[in-house]
Amino acid sequence: MLFRTLLLPVALFLSLIVLPFSAAAKDRVTILYDAFSDSKEITKDWGFSALVEHDGKRILFDTGNNAATFEHNVKALGVDLSKLDFVVISHRHADHITGLKYFLSINPNVPVYAPMEPFGMFGGSVPPTLIKPVASLPDQMRYYGGKYPGKITSGYPWAGGNFVLIDKLTEISPGIFLTSTISKTPGTLELRELSLVLRGPDGLSVIVGCSHPGIEEILHAASSVDSHFHFLCGGLHLVSTPEAEIDRLVESLKNKWKLEKIAPGHCTGEPAFLRLQKAFGDDYLYAGAGTRLEIP
Repeated sequence: MLFRTLLLPVALFLSLIVLPFSAAAKDRVTILYDAFSDSKEITKDWGFSALVEHDGKRILFDTGNNAATFEHNVKALGVDLSKLDFVVISHRHADHITGLKYFLSINPNVPVYAPMEPFGMFGGSVPPTLIKPVASLPDQMRYYGGKYPGKITSGYPWAGGNFVLIDKLTEISPGIFLTSTISKTPGTLELRELSLVLRGPDGLSVIVGCSHPGIEEILHAASSVDSHFHFLCGGLHLVSTPEAEIDRLVESLKNKWKLEKIAPGHCTGEPAFLRLQKAFGDDYLYAGAGTRLEIP
């Protein structure tokens, strides 16, 4: 009896030590917004948004194309937007940012990481060197009457928001990074885009919005964190890419970048879905809106 009495406190002590490790949450991505889905609860629309859970952190990545649709899908999936650690907006296109109208009405204070751009949609400033002074002009023809400010502040169309602007590789939390890349493609030339990079025991997991700068450019930027790429999720912007170039890229993702798992969505395009599924087999993960993916 005495032995059993002594054993119970020891067992309780051990359970308190073991429980936090055994109950640790797995990394997970929940697709909140996309134009394809196998869920009857979800409204399909062109755009992208995902809830990313990593190492106990909850991250909203992009907010879709329509605020009402974003709200509907978030509620249908039981996602609590008031409980987030931060938000990442990949780039300025409407199909990734319009849900901010709803999100900011729920959670206006959480940090929102966005690309730093001159006169960007998310605020910031432009150096006063933009102005070339001409002292011979009368004051009424000179900017600010010739009394130039130390910086020219950019406005933004959101009613509030705690925007933090990023223009380089940044570790925003232990093991959580943002890469900043710039498109060189005609039509989106000089577009800044952020991608989310998570460092885990199996390598890097990379969450992308549209990959306008090119997915290989994004992976190159992320490789300064780790050269081992485990998981890739999001839009690869191959929707109008010639099939020969899609074939080249699929081969490169498999054999050059040694990507292990892929969950493409949004602007990846149906021809690329088909080719990636054939190339990756069981390592191709369906990622339609409403899908909850535990990062394997």
